[in-house]
Amino acid sequence: MLGVRSGFVHGLMLLMVILVASSFPVGAVIADKLPPAVTMCIRFLMAALLFAPLVFKRHGFALPKPAQLLGYIVLSLPLVAFFWCMFEALRYTSALNTGAIYTLVPAITAIYAFVINRETLSPIRASGLLLGTLGALWIVFRGETERLLALQLNHGDLVFFIGCLFMAAYGPLVKRLYAGEPMEVMTFWVISAGSVWLFLLSLPQLPAINWPQVDPSVFVGALYLAVFTTLITFFLLQFGTVKLGATRVAAYSFLTPVFVLLLEYLLGKESLTPLLMVGAGCVVAAMLLVQRDSQTAN
Repeated sequence: MLGVRSGFVHGLMLLMVILVASSFPVGAVIADKLPPAVTMCIRFLMAALLFAPLVFKRHGFALPKPAQLLGYIVLSLPLVAFFWCMFEALRYTSALNTGAIYTLVPAITAIYAFVINRETLSPIRASGLLLGTLGALWIVFRGETERLLALQLNHGDLVFFIGCLFMAAYGPLVKRLYAGEPMEVMTFWVISAGSVWLFLLSLPQLPAINWPQVDPSVFVGALYLAVFTTLITFFLLQFGTVKLGATRVAAYSFLTPVFVLLLEYLLGKESLTPLLMVGAGCVVAAMLLVQRDSQTAN
């Protein structure tokens, strides 16, 4: 049985997945409105500015030590790369393709976790990762092999896959670089470092933007992403990684298509067919295998 504290952490990971699942449709709506680097810069700056008062009130304003600052800069790189790739990819590919590619993140994370943290992968956990990948893909393609066979990869898919390679490294790097500081402090400085990178990437494009003509949905969408899928999810991801380990947290990504499916069902856009329930069952079984396996060091 999970203890109360462990169960609470796992509950937070479920919340994180729900928020992550919501970022894909929101991102798709605003992906074509501005260049990806500019959109992400607005998102990260909003998140940093909104989070700053809380962090400074609780912990005061103090620049991190050089070693910590370097760690925050390193951690910001995979996040910036992933989100830039996501917005760039959504201009050329479909949500179906990106959803399929995103299911590879947990398995890639397990490889990084071994290389960076020597987090070994037992046969049980490896089986869970394989089963979860297959179950998530089953849901993405609605249990129809014709959709899988008809999948045509394009430039956007390659860009998103590269982004997933970066994102998979984030959890293991958090585990390696975390020095025991308050989690909100770590979150703030990682987001702030990401804002700097994105501002530098945006500089060549900023003069050409007619800001009064920018669709208001960009700022509304960026605000939602800043609060719910940047501040909250980054905090939860870092917190969960420290408590559970990178591979166990990454395995929650398998649930992303499940929550998307449930959301579409509640909106009347999707039906819960037996074929889809088979995929959901595989994902749940995979989650139990990965989370319960105690042979892997966290």
